[in-house]
Amino acid sequence: MSKYYSGRRKRNLFDPHSKTPFKLSRSKIELFINCPRCFYLDRRLGVGQPPGYPFALNSAVDKLLKKEFDFYRNSQTIHPLMQVAGIEAIPFKHQGLDLWRDALHGGIQYLHPLTNLLLTGAIDDIWIGPEGELFIVDYKSTSKEEEVSIDADWQISYKRQMEIYQWLFRKNSFNVSSVGYFVYCNGITDKDKFNARIDFDIKIIPYEGNDSWVEQTILDMHKCLIGSSIPEHGADCDYCTYYKALEEVQRD
Repeated sequence: MSKYYSGRRKRNLFDPHSKTPFKLSRSKIELFINCPRCFYLDRRLGVGQPPGYPFALNSAVDKLLKKEFDFYRNSQTIHPLMQVAGIEAIPFKHQGLDLWRDALHGGIQYLHPLTNLLLTGAIDDIWIGPEGELFIVDYKSTSKEEEVSIDADWQISYKRQMEIYQWLFRKNSFNVSSVGYFVYCNGITDKDKFNARIDFDIKIIPYEGNDSWVEQTILDMHKCLIGSSIPEHGADCDYCTYYKALEEVQRD
């Protein structure tokens, strides 16, 4: 883990006195929602949560899905999965797509004028309907016996992710549908042999988003960042629970 985690950093910290826009990714918005304390420690003081290990197999599925949908994007035809699901749309062809997909160097961006926060997010895909309405698309992958859904409590983060992307594209003057789609790939494990391959059941799940919460959350994030004190421990934050327990045993 030490190879990836360097402890306290000195760069990319929020300065209340700076006039330069401060960039916050979609994942940092989710961090704030989950735990304002961890968010403040990360963005204001430079002490971020230790990173998890990358899900290389999930990344491979994402990459292959993008290549596959790009094939139909280039021909401007409907993907068979979309056809089976009864979705009247085709993959959206736009010169900005590669930038919008690039989490490290781009993404879709919007400078929030009241806070000077530059909000960013990297999408997986966009589809366009016959009337020019855009559908935000997110790829997910897993492997479990039951049918995939987005109904579990912890999957609220998936829904917020979709809604932030919808909000960002609306702020960039795109006509965005409230309906987005999750392309959910479920690895099949009941085969008799591996044979050096994994087959997937793929399900397209529609979701009607509501981005009305985003604006107030941005204002709350800014209020947190300009504050001079560290917020309290997050009640449901595993990291804070660990550190709190550690402090208790060190005092004993």
